[in-house]
Amino acid sequence: MSATVTGTAAGALLALTWIVLGFGAFALVAVAMLIGATVGRVADGRLDVRALADAVRGRRSSS
Repeated sequence: MSATVTGTAAGALLALTWIVLGFGAFALVAVAMLIGATVGRVADGRLDVRALADAVRGRRSSS
């Protein structure tokens, strides 16, 4: 599945959630999607949590 198709499906899900259940549910679904995407990237090895934490703390630059 391409990134375009995935993004379109995510946008449609968020739009339908907002229309049917309101903004509160929309925000909850959006946060859950962000958490799921982050966990997926960590599981795939495409996101180094230690390097990200060090950059946030100012111990290491991101470049």
